[in-house]
Amino acid sequence: MMNEKMECTRLLESLSEYVDGTLDKSLCDEIEHHIAECEDCRVVVDTLKKMIYIVHAEVKETAKVPNDVRKRLYKRLRMEEFLNVSSESGENM
Repeated sequence: MMNEKMECTRLLESLSEYVDGTLDKSLCDEIEHHIAECEDCRVVVDTLKKMIYIVHAEVKETAKVPNDVRKRLYKRLRMEEFLNVSSESGENM
C-alpha cells in the first residue's frame, strides 16, 4: 500500500506538465497506464482538467461581462477581494 502511494506521489509530481501536454511521451504513457488502474489518481487528473477548463471558460466569459455588472456580481457574491486582484492585474474595473 505504501509503495503504491509513493508511485502516485512520484507520478503526480509531473501532473501539470502532463495536463499541459509538455511531458515526455514515455512518462505520459506511464501516467496514463497508472491512472487507468488507480481511481484516486484518475479523480485527481479529471478534477484538474475540469478546473483548467472552467478557468479558461471563466476568462473568456469575464471578458464579455460589462465592468459595472461584474462589480455588482462580485459584491453580491461577497467576492470583493477578487475585484481588487483583477484591478491590480491591469483590468479596468
